[in-house]
Amino acid sequence: MSPLWLLRRIAGLLFALVAASAIVFVLMDLLPGDPAEIMLGTNARPDTLAALRAEMGLDRPALIRYADWALGLLRGDFGRSLTYSVPVAELVQERLAVTLPLAMMAIALTLFIALPLGAFAASRRKSLTDSTIIAVTQLGVAIPNFWFAMMLVLVFAISWRLLPSGGFPGWSAGPSAILALILPAIALALPQAAILTRVMRSSLLETLGEDYVRTARAKGLTRAEALRRHAFRNALIPVLTILGLQFSFLIAGTVVIENVFSLPGLGRLIFQAINQRDLVVVRSVVMLLIASIIVINFCVDLAYALVDPRLRGRS
Repeated sequence: MSPLWLLRRIAGLLFALVAASAIVFVLMDLLPGDPAEIMLGTNARPDTLAALRAEMGLDRPALIRYADWALGLLRGDFGRSLTYSVPVAELVQERLAVTLPLAMMAIALTLFIALPLGAFAASRRKSLTDSTIIAVTQLGVAIPNFWFAMMLVLVFAISWRLLPSGGFPGWSAGPSAILALILPAIALALPQAAILTRVMRSSLLETLGEDYVRTARAKGLTRAEALRRHAFRNALIPVLTILGLQFSFLIAGTVVIENVFSLPGLGRLIFQAINQRDLVVVRSVVMLLIASIIVINFCVDLAYALVDPRLRGRS
């Protein structure tokens, strides 16, 4: 991996984070109406409005407010929630204990389904099995995850009573906490697994047509052996691209899924903060989610260099 290539990627990462923070701040600052008046109502007393504006820093120039907010983010200070009267960092830490395991379970389930299923379909191209997998994944792409989540609740929680329908008992509850995340993780993972399966199949079929794979087949390897030994690793490059993009969809999906299952995660926190007009929470949590997506895509770039040795010497 070239040091210059790595430095350029790090510079791109830092630029993206700064640009994202500026865009989030400007968009929140340009929202119509007075944030203090929105939170307190039109009948609030002028001195109460003035006190809240001072607490939110609205009486200072925008550039200074942005600098204070951005430097606070670097220190881990996300501000203080005006609704809950606690630091936003505490709210984020508490909610991450639900959202992060949920996202990791969804990603693991997506990979567990998509990679072998895509490889299986590619190894049996134009067969009935391949056609069936394509049809099922097309259905998975078309179904909205919130509708699928409700169907999971109807079948597994209400009809069969195998899993809880919602809520989160806390990690101190042990296995019950894991059970509470199974249906939400499935609802998040299956639509993404359907997309990734199709990408994996297409990537493998394209790789199987390369000269080095045909040479391996000519030496006596079966199609499945050539796929496993030679094609699979190179086929992972476009899969990594899609996987990085899917992380952003998973984060966006938690806003809906956590509300469907009444999970106290970041998605539900954003939804509640918007309803309560708590702009301090909305701005900081949205920036945190955007930053996590940018960092994940940076990690995907690094993974390219590990999967494809040709990238290691490029600048």
